[in-house]
Amino acid sequence: MTKVIIFGTFLVSILALYRQNVGSLLLFNPFLIYHRREWHRLITHGFVHADWWHLIINMFVLYSFGTAVENKFNELAYYKVLIFPGLVFIGFYFSGIIVSSLNTLRKHRNDINYKSVGASGAVSAVVFAGIFFEPLRKIYFYGIIGLPGIIIGILYLVYSFYMSRRSGDNINHDAHFIGAIYGLIFPLILDFKLAKLFIGQF
Repeated sequence: MTKVIIFGTFLVSILALYRQNVGSLLLFNPFLIYHRREWHRLITHGFVHADWWHLIINMFVLYSFGTAVENKFNELAYYKVLIFPGLVFIGFYFSGIIVSSLNTLRKHRNDINYKSVGASGAVSAVVFAGIFFEPLRKIYFYGIIGLPGIIIGILYLVYSFYMSRRSGDNINHDAHFIGAIYGLIFPLILDFKLAKLFIGQF
């Protein structure tokens, strides 16, 4: 399912990059969502990216962690914790797009000029679900510096929280932060007993 999401995101993002009218119909605009009920934007903005670099980074991270999380969902299905793991993963990803955007919708619902694009909120959710299942697995910066995922996760949360309060850099840090928290919580929604799996790895 990760590959399907990546393929679809590449198709839509490339179309939006070269046809501006497409991007404008799909991007996240809280004013249009709240006042004109253009609810589709809560999801479609996750398939549009600002440029090639933005798209490639998000999809690379999604591939790296998405396949690992899918494997964990398949394991859970094997042990009868859940059924239809592929559909669960799809639901997780799409709900991650929405949940990570809700606070931004609330904060900027009256700002007609606020716009954002990208799958970063959902990707953050996938990354942190991966950290939940394997908190001590090393994550490497630029393939060189490796730190346990839980350490990287804490640093990421602190940075995202700080930057969301500071703002001004045209990046939706709220979506990153909330998406990450959602990724940590989602496995517990599936089965709260999974908390023992997380704690037991320490």
